[in-house]
Amino acid sequence: MSARHDDTRQHILDTGYRIIAGKGFASVGLNEILTTAGVPKGSFYHYFESKEQFGQALLEDYFREFLARMDNNMADDGTTARERLMRFWEKWKQCHDDGCDTRRCLVVKLSGEVSDLSDAMRVTLREGTDRVIARIADCIETGKEDGSLAVPEARATAQMLYQLWLGAGLLAKIHRNGKPFEEAMAVTQQLLATPATPR
Repeated sequence: MSARHDDTRQHILDTGYRIIAGKGFASVGLNEILTTAGVPKGSFYHYFESKEQFGQALLEDYFREFLARMDNNMADDGTTARERLMRFWEKWKQCHDDGCDTRRCLVVKLSGEVSDLSDAMRVTLREGTDRVIARIADCIETGKEDGSLAVPEARATAQMLYQLWLGAGLLAKIHRNGKPFEEAMAVTQQLLATPATPR
């Protein structure tokens, strides 16, 4: 794939992301995306067979970036696994507090909308969220090994935490404030409390 091809494709994805993160998938037409991107319709169909395939590529691109940021955040930097995991949640909360409009969570935005419209996009969402949960579980397992966490079931705890934070994202949209994230953080801190040191 040439650099020009890759850049144009990525430009369409980035433009679509900004629009769809704000308006949703079904309500955004290709003309709006392409006009904003300054790309002719013929070029779009050179990269994507359909709007559905574009949506699937958009989600794949979103998860690729999200997981890369997770890997960077959870890389061993001399801190405990618990500290790294709590830093991940704090950055999630901080992004909302700062109004990170350009990095809105597509999982929160699109899951309910596209899961019944497109099986391909639903599967992409499922696979992406499974990878997120797996990374959280791996960090919890590392915390059990380094003694910073005492969680009996890493995978179940990881899934519960991710669901908690996705739910907080939905409620924050409904209430238009950050209180759901504050409550999610309080529950997370309780679940991931540092083990008591034996006397």
